[in-house]
Amino acid sequence: MFYKGEETVSPNVIRMVQRAGKAQEATPLQVSLEARAKLPTRFGAFDVVAFSNNRDRHEHAALVRGALQGAESVLVRLHSECLTGDAFGSLKCDCRDQLEHALKVIGQEEAGVVLYLRQEGRSIGLVNKIRAYALQDEGLDTVDANLALGLPDDARDYEVAAQMLQQLGVRSVRLMTNNPDKVRQLEKHGIEVVERVAHQLPANGHNVKYLQTKAARSGHLLDDEALLEDLDDA
Repeated sequence: MFYKGEETVSPNVIRMVQRAGKAQEATPLQVSLEARAKLPTRFGAFDVVAFSNNRDRHEHAALVRGALQGAESVLVRLHSECLTGDAFGSLKCDCRDQLEHALKVIGQEEAGVVLYLRQEGRSIGLVNKIRAYALQDEGLDTVDANLALGLPDDARDYEVAAQMLQQLGVRSVRLMTNNPDKVRQLEKHGIEVVERVAHQLPANGHNVKYLQTKAARSGHLLDDEALLEDLDDA
């Protein structure tokens, strides 16, 4: 499969992604809390906590409000890194909107956590994400673009996230998500999810197809009528 410039993903890159997935399954996970400090933000006062692990070799972060040791029903957001959205303000996705809304809401809680997970491009990496963007420019949706590159639609794994929450002392969560897979994976890895808190933000003309694809093909729980109403109100 080709995209603009007649380039494809190198078979070596695909093999690396596949090997990484197999290595994740074979390696017993060890997550370590490495550092903690206070972090005042425009969304409120947090502690920032840095974690390392032996699985994906990324350094993940948690923004923490309040006392979490033994805490139950903690409001939690799992946010996967999105350079183009979080830092550059891309309108192709809703990532920055979701991150800022989560920080604003959790910043008003007595206790809560935003996990910032270094899973760029749903864990396919920045280069492959931009390659997928090029295919989307030609008309493919987000799922077909990844598949055309020989990559999974969503390669994210939340076992690291579950262990981060355990290290912070969290016993059960109210999870801000539209993605049932996050609920399933946290529960699979020992974190009780007592409530799913809907996290749908207004759509725009650039990301509505992306959001509709999330709902139709990736199983995300989104209100399609509300997405279209957002466009009418824009």
